[in-house]
Amino acid sequence: MDRIQIISIFASLLIFIGVLNLVRRKKLKTEYSLIWLAVSLVFVIFSFWREGIDKISAIVGIAYAPSVLFIILLIGIILLLIEFSIIISKQAERIKILVQEVALLKLDIEKNKVADEQKKSENISKSEESETVFIEKEK
Repeated sequence: MDRIQIISIFASLLIFIGVLNLVRRKKLKTEYSLIWLAVSLVFVIFSFWREGIDKISAIVGIAYAPSVLFIILLIGIILLLIEFSIIISKQAERIKILVQEVALLKLDIEKNKVADEQKKSENISKSEESETVFIEKEK
């Protein structure tokens, strides 16, 4: 094992353990961590199995084998971006629904306020009428 392999194993394991720690401390949801874990696991595997990079580059037809790592990293980033786009789209839809519900609740509150004010004014006018009738009866 040479120096670069030890560094790559250490870095890959550090990322993998870091993501697991974030999940354990509930800073990162499990559903969002799967791609992170998968990409870091691929890097851990290729850090230990250096011939794997050569085999994949031969299968794909890439002349410079270490560039396969960059392709894997690029694919991982694209998958993360797609996942985050899906999450953002779902959240935007939920926010839209919540805003509509809040607007309906505000409208309902305003209608109830107006109805309460009308009832109060009706009660005041009825009490004034009853006072007028009572005063007229006394005369």
